[in-house]
Amino acid sequence: METLEFQAEARQLLQLMVHSIYSNKDIFLRELISNASDALDKLRHAALVDGVEADTSDLHIELVVDADARTLTVRDNGIGMTREEVVQLIGTIAKSGTAELLRKLKESGADSRELIGQFGVGFYSTFMVADRVSLVTRRAGTHDGTKWESDGTGTYTIDTVVGAEVGTTVTLHLRPADEQDALYDYTDEWKLRQIVKQYSDFIAFPIRMGDDVLNSMKALWARPRAEVSDEEYKEFYRHVSHDWNDPLEIIQMKAEGTFEYEALLFIPSRAPFDLFQRDGKRGLQLYVKRVFIADDSTELMPDYLRFVKGVVDAADLSLNISREILQQDRHIQMIRRRLVKKVLSTVRDLMTNDAEKYATFWREFGRAVKEGLLAGDDNQRAILDIASFATTAGAEPTTLADYVGRMKDGQEAIYFMTGESRAQVENSPHMEAFRAQGYEVLLLTDPVDEIWVDQITEYDGTKLQSIARGAVDLPSDTAAEPEKEQELTPLLTFLTEALGEQVKQVRLTHRLTSSPACLVSDADDMTPTLEKMYRAMGQQVPPVKRILELNPEHPLVTGLGSALADRADDPALKETAELLYGTALLAEGGDLADPARFAKLLADRLARTV
Repeated sequence: METLEFQAEARQLLQLMVHSIYSNKDIFLRELISNASDALDKLRHAALVDGVEADTSDLHIELVVDADARTLTVRDNGIGMTREEVVQLIGTIAKSGTAELLRKLKESGADSRELIGQFGVGFYSTFMVADRVSLVTRRAGTHDGTKWESDGTGTYTIDTVVGAEVGTTVTLHLRPADEQDALYDYTDEWKLRQIVKQYSDFIAFPIRMGDDVLNSMKALWARPRAEVSDEEYKEFYRHVSHDWNDPLEIIQMKAEGTFEYEALLFIPSRAPFDLFQRDGKRGLQLYVKRVFIADDSTELMPDYLRFVKGVVDAADLSLNISREILQQDRHIQMIRRRLVKKVLSTVRDLMTNDAEKYATFWREFGRAVKEGLLAGDDNQRAILDIASFATTAGAEPTTLADYVGRMKDGQEAIYFMTGESRAQVENSPHMEAFRAQGYEVLLLTDPVDEIWVDQITEYDGTKLQSIARGAVDLPSDTAAEPEKEQELTPLLTFLTEALGEQVKQVRLTHRLTSSPACLVSDADDMTPTLEKMYRAMGQQVPPVKRILELNPEHPLVTGLGSALADRADDPALKETAELLYGTALLAEGGDLADPARFAKLLADRLARTV
């Protein structure tokens, strides 16, 4: 026997469990049955496809109660686990995202039940009702089994079991009766029947207690919608997703004819913590004629809809279909296209019929969905139709269609600006003329926005135009007179030479009303934010020089022009040029190449005015 320590994050999570973070302790049994069902699915698949020698004639889950000893045992004859898998899956749970969860708990002080509910911590929920848990398991195709046991504190023991049966047996040594609420007596067979019926009736394998089968074993995706209650759908969602929240929307599909399949999909109500992690769990469960094939079939749903959970049951695929064949199979590609269109049309319906649900969807998943604008498939327009964006017109986001409907007379473009945050964009000098003249601007602050706006140039015939790139032709009541433009030409030449290493051009603009200068990118150049993103990903990109635009009405600009005419050889003028460039860079949230020099120049200039 060997004694090992739990991973640090696992110990913290166990402490949360022991101290009853859940108001309803019944869910521990649902989690154990769900794990057992997964093990049975995997054994049947291994026997059918991988040639693993195993008896699959009577796959089942069994509940055994010993009221005198106060134990509850959940046993399955599924795939089982090796010793290494037991240590990895139970002793260490960092892969489930628990470390990130605990960090957020500490930082936000949020409700533990709410945050934990986003993680399928499954096995650990047993410590809500048991003061000791033992597990005996043997993986199909191996000779010896493994016994794991712990009281849920800092350590657990591992031992080898000779002659163990294939499958997994979990025995809960329940807390003393005087420590348990009467509602949670898990030695009461009636109570166990009620829990199974409520949470696990749809499980495809028999759940037995003695001679009785406790569940109906009817596949929910094969039953008409009218025959299934909302609560049954919710419990099935929790089973396939390991999310303890209710789904936001349920989507059921059935295709008949030359190629038949059934699908039951769910849009979650909350984004998982691993939504933007490379190793995050994604993909739909794939069945063929009710036989489990895979629980992470990414071929059925594009990456930008990776949050969608559910089951697809195809009638015309081979049971031993491989992952490589799945990627090329035309039937799978056809199912994928139909599933994607159905999900996007469902979101479109939410926009029309349930504004609150749509707002929840876009808040949680909008950033991921916008990745689909880069996917190169035929759903680009459908994604644009369901997208909404922050806007200067108010606190609520707007769709592109609504924006176009509000455009001013004579306005020919959908104006937008990208940036790292709403505050940064709204306070940018680039916004001044648009705000002054009442033009609405979209505020695009997700990293993906920097990329898709380069690939999509119009919406429904109206072009999209960045207010921070290229020239912007806005009518202005303060347009400079030709004489003033001619008067400032020497200043433009001087600044172009003085700032030649930083800028490609200096020109006058009418996009500013109160700031002296701003920096803009050329129409075809990479934006600074995109440049920074590529460098963060380790890609070397050449620095891009930008255009410095001057406000011809600003006193600093006119004063600098006059000073240049009077004392062109004054070295202080070059320092003023540096300060002008630096303030324009800082105003848009940029980073100075030499902050120390800028601070010194500014301090020296301020000292002269005191």
